[in-house]
Amino acid sequence: MARTPQQRAEAKAAAAAERKTCAICGKPRDPRYDPFCSKRCADVDLHRWLSGVYVVPGAPTAPDEPDGEEA
Repeated sequence: MARTPQQRAEAKAAAAAERKTCAICGKPRDPRYDPFCSKRCADVDLHRWLSGVYVVPGAPTAPDEPDGEEA
């Protein structure tokens, strides 16, 4: 079923409105902390990255392979 131009415009506006919320708590974004609403939410996100909550998948390495660190 084809969308009318009005439906496409409404969908685009809804998507734009959705992107303007904080990535952590969903409150409206603050341009100073974009894409977050506050320093607190930015810090929460940083902590999640540093503590390993967020993980970027990669190829597994064998236990006997060096992980790139020099001894």
